[in-house]
Amino acid sequence: MSNSARSITTTRVAAIRCMSIAIALAVAACAGSEPTVAPPSLGLRCVDDSAHCIAQREKVFDSYMADKSRSWIKQPAAPEAHASGVRLFAMSKRRKEMSCEELQHSKREADSAPGALRGPGGKNLTPAQVSRGVMLAGDVGRELAKEISKRCSRT
Repeated sequence: MSNSARSITTTRVAAIRCMSIAIALAVAACAGSEPTVAPPSLGLRCVDDSAHCIAQREKVFDSYMADKSRSWIKQPAAPEAHASGVRLFAMSKRRKEMSCEELQHSKREADSAPGALRGPGGKNLTPAQVSRGVMLAGDVGRELAKEISKRCSRT
């Protein structure tokens, strides 16, 4: 592997770890509080790392985890929702509970997220936000594909 490829791989792994740690810390920070159901759009457009945005994303994530019907899966998502990581992370966490239809829908969303992030809808995002969102979408898409192949390919 060339030094540039190794550097890109190392950078990608570090970015994924940072995003995973940030989401885990954000979720853990509110684990002691009572779950609050937030409107689905609240927090999805707040992508910076301010305490305010982190708190909003935590509420959305908690509402997704509490939603036994997983109705949020079929709601449309803006590029900021992918950049925030909330929807993609929730899809990853709930993949074993999803129906095959929900898995397919989630996989399509994860696969289309990089284009949405890089397109005109993502023009207000920083390059780092786009990059993290694209990497997370790729990882979640692969996880969903594995789950689909395990449970949904049989006829």
